[in-house]
Amino acid sequence: MGAIARSAANNITTSGVFTSNAITNSSVTGITVLANASDGITLISSQTASASATISFTTGIDSTYKAYKFVFVNIHPATNDTGLQFNLSTDGGSNYNVTKTTTNFRAIHFENDATTALGYRVDEDLAQSTGFQYLFAGNGNGNDESGSGSITLFNPSSTTYVKHFIATSNNYYELDGSFNWFVAGYGNTTSAVNAIQFKMNSGNIDAGTIYMYGIK
Repeated sequence: MGAIARSAANNITTSGVFTSNAITNSSVTGITVLANASDGITLISSQTASASATISFTTGIDSTYKAYKFVFVNIHPATNDTGLQFNLSTDGGSNYNVTKTTTNFRAIHFENDATTALGYRVDEDLAQSTGFQYLFAGNGNGNDESGSGSITLFNPSSTTYVKHFIATSNNYYELDGSFNWFVAGYGNTTSAVNAIQFKMNSGNIDAGTIYMYGIK
């Protein structure tokens, strides 16, 4: 068991919650710290939509980090029954056309409890296609309807391997239901990927924020 120094222990409440973020590795003994653990996950940039046709990240994706995570929060479409998509670029965003092979399945549950299902989605996967990949689909455009989730892109700067990604999201289906999406695949290129773009399959992104994080 590791030991916590008194200077750190004094910052713990009776409920076991730390009241200070001043705890460092020197405050703890007997616990192995993983390499780069102090680096953790770093917020690089964010963009907030406002009737935006696309949201693109064209800088900051390089060899600094081995993985990049994009967190999209309350993506609200202008058009009803639409979905959020993404594509990758190897030329800094001049073209978003990386060849991809993907898988896609979802779980659903309607508000009226009439429909529940879990199944593979052949309409929202890709097989060696340069098209945009769905992250979720069928979102409503009501005032309280949106979709949120994340996608992680692994080692995009590699010039040896293909570019794997894994995503999960939940969205408010236009006919009043919760749709939980699971998407994974790879960009079939050994060129470095250095940009990513998000858009709805139709219409603008009315609101919502996308955050880009680097992971050591």
